[in-house]
Amino acid sequence: MSNYHIKNLEEYFQVYRKSVREPANFWEEVAEEHFTWRQRWDNVVSWDFSKPEVKWFENAKLNITENCIDRFLFNDGDRTAIIWEPNDPSENAKHISYSELHKMVNKFANVLKENGIEKGDRVCIYLPMIPELAAAMLACARIGAVHSVVFAGFSSKALATRTNDADCKMMITADGSFRGNKTIDLKGIADKALEECPGVETVLVAKRIEADIEMKEGRDKWLQPLLDEASDECIPEIMDAEDPLFILYTSGSTGKPKGMLHTTAGYMVYTAYTFKNIFQYRQNDVYWCTADIGWITGHSYILYGPLANGATTVMFEGVPSYPDAGRFWEIVEKHKINQFYTAPTAIRSLAKTSSDFVEKYDLSSLKVLGTVGEPINEEAWHWYNDHIGKKRCPIVDTWWQTETGGIMISPIPFATPTKPTYATLPLPGVQPALMDENGNEIKGNQVEGRLCIKHPWPGMARSVWRNHQRYKDTYFATFENMYFTGDGALRDDTGYYRITGRVDDVIIVSGHNLGTAPIEDAINEHPAVAESAVVGFPHEVKGNALYGFVILKETGESRNKENLRKEINQQISEKVGPIAKPEKIQFVSGLPKTRSGKIMRRILRKIASKNTENLGDTSTLLNPEVVDEIIENSL
Repeated sequence: MSNYHIKNLEEYFQVYRKSVREPANFWEEVAEEHFTWRQRWDNVVSWDFSKPEVKWFENAKLNITENCIDRFLFNDGDRTAIIWEPNDPSENAKHISYSELHKMVNKFANVLKENGIEKGDRVCIYLPMIPELAAAMLACARIGAVHSVVFAGFSSKALATRTNDADCKMMITADGSFRGNKTIDLKGIADKALEECPGVETVLVAKRIEADIEMKEGRDKWLQPLLDEASDECIPEIMDAEDPLFILYTSGSTGKPKGMLHTTAGYMVYTAYTFKNIFQYRQNDVYWCTADIGWITGHSYILYGPLANGATTVMFEGVPSYPDAGRFWEIVEKHKINQFYTAPTAIRSLAKTSSDFVEKYDLSSLKVLGTVGEPINEEAWHWYNDHIGKKRCPIVDTWWQTETGGIMISPIPFATPTKPTYATLPLPGVQPALMDENGNEIKGNQVEGRLCIKHPWPGMARSVWRNHQRYKDTYFATFENMYFTGDGALRDDTGYYRITGRVDDVIIVSGHNLGTAPIEDAINEHPAVAESAVVGFPHEVKGNALYGFVILKETGESRNKENLRKEINQQISEKVGPIAKPEKIQFVSGLPKTRSGKIMRRILRKIASKNTENLGDTSTLLNPEVVDEIIENSL
């Protein structure tokens, strides 16, 4: 039996019990079995959550790019590492082999060095989903520089904040990007940000849209000519296990974004291990995660996790709705995708469209489906299962965070039976606990509480960049000797976990604790509803009352709104109970979302409370214009 590749339920329980009983031995075996080390560790793990300090594979030496590229060159150099699928289906896809990726990364690494980047320097990467993005990240890792990728949909203000916080010496951007039928002036946004970034000495510019752009003399350089001249040999920098690999910013519920700091060895071992098991990846499979590399999902499950397994991973530049709602399924057919990993937001938006967009494509290559970013509601789960998986592909509903580095709770296909809306069981090495408000662990099944993790795991972030106190206060101060996820969860009678949403989305109405997820599920099951968000607002009798923001499908928009409200409330009464009926239901054209598709409930709470003076920076939202519209029509 291999700890590394779990194939059935009995094996899962054997491996899981061992991982909890002897965590150090468990992770040591995984690390020994599958990776290239320049020097072995002295100690597998040391930790103290009160500080909090965690170290994995202490004093081990390695380079992550040797593990993601070099070790496959001898036997599998011709295997495709990355399939790049462009925004426009009429443009050719690129198949980049491990040998080609090796040369590309080495050339890029030499360009970085020739432009003054050294081990430990931070490099901001502000690129669209083009192959240069993957090469830039791996080139930083090759020479020991720390990459900070900023999603290429963020505003100049958001870019400047992140660039300055990480004290980046270089920025890598592009002349522009394609997104559906639009082009975006990335270089213009970068230039505006750079007015406030005195630390940036060099800007490398990739050519993508052939736009006429301003190049600042002495600072800006076209990337391609430098790559053409660079040597394709670059000896990898030997890194310590705990050396920083990257910083990735996640929005705080208050204050400025948090730069989560991930280190080298533990992150590599954890992403590789979780990828292999959760997607049941086999050699020659083609795997596609639709996320953007600007998010942790892209870091862990487009780039590092797949490449550390010698996988073929797809990078998609476009959007699910361009040129039409069949784009995802066209790509599945074209590249014969075996594992498909996307967000519930995308599934819900595609489920609203005609089934013709799905039915005209051959999806028979699919073996495993996955969801990420938020818990999937039941209606979307069934649509995904019926129409995309044809009831033969297990759906892995994965729960994890930027802070955790990799997936924590998820079904393992063909091993753990799935259950709609449940993330199911913790992965080996992950020790969840449900806590009550008084800091006591809630034992047994059929219980609900705040989700914490009792023991460190290799993929966890080690700190908030240059603000360790914030790391401690946010994640380790609420419950003693526990990592607090900020999420609520319930454990059913079989021990399966269901994430009920952020704990601040638990609303106490007339003394009842109501999680918003089940209420939203009930609303979303109404045939006229596309999506919803429920928040609390102060109420003089109940303490808090519920406010529902509801997007209708096209079919529901012409119907009498008052009747729709009654029907929705009737459905909530039946599914959750009369106590959960919203006091107000506002029909909206959209919900304020982050670029990764997360609904910004903080903004909705303020609108519901009539407290719209200080909404914070809305420029980083996917759809900032929708905020004014919601305020204008609020009840």
